[in-house]
Amino acid sequence: MNPDLSGKLLIAMPGMGDPRFDHAVIFVCAHSEEGAMGLIVNKPATEVRFSDLLEQLEITADPGIRDIRVHVGGPVEESRGFVLHTTDYTSDQGTLQVDEGTAMTATLDVLEEIAHGRGPKSSLLALGYAGWGPGQLESELAQNGWLIGEAQHAVVFGRANEHKWSAALKGLGIDPLSLSPTSGTA
Repeated sequence: MNPDLSGKLLIAMPGMGDPRFDHAVIFVCAHSEEGAMGLIVNKPATEVRFSDLLEQLEITADPGIRDIRVHVGGPVEESRGFVLHTTDYTSDQGTLQVDEGTAMTATLDVLEEIAHGRGPKSSLLALGYAGWGPGQLESELAQNGWLIGEAQHAVVFGRANEHKWSAALKGLGIDPLSLSPTSGTA
């Protein structure tokens, strides 16, 4: 098995066969021999707003609370919410610490805390997740479907979703224009 990729970024290569992951940047939340789980951090959910979710969940936000952007986290369990956040917040109901600076919480209390201005300093709300079975991610990596990069705070939590893919590549020292959508063997 490859090293644990938890806390790393997966950056979709051009020509990714699955359109759901075209130009995707995924933060890997968990990776083991049983598979992997991550959240797409650069695909906003265009038809869902944070305030709408709070209303559906019967959570009343304090006046002036910012309307955080909701993302499409991936194609698995698209109605389930996950909050990726900085480690300055921990839920009593269960927070997965991914690395020394990032954690994930999938319980309602984090949304309540954000709605009342007491949540994490930086956060990203995602509906659904990207998941891989045993060996599946390793196979996609071997087929040059993804590049692996270090998670950069600005890429994970920044607001400019349209620039996250190229910023993640530039973090690896790669000019996005130099990538070819086809791969080969020597």
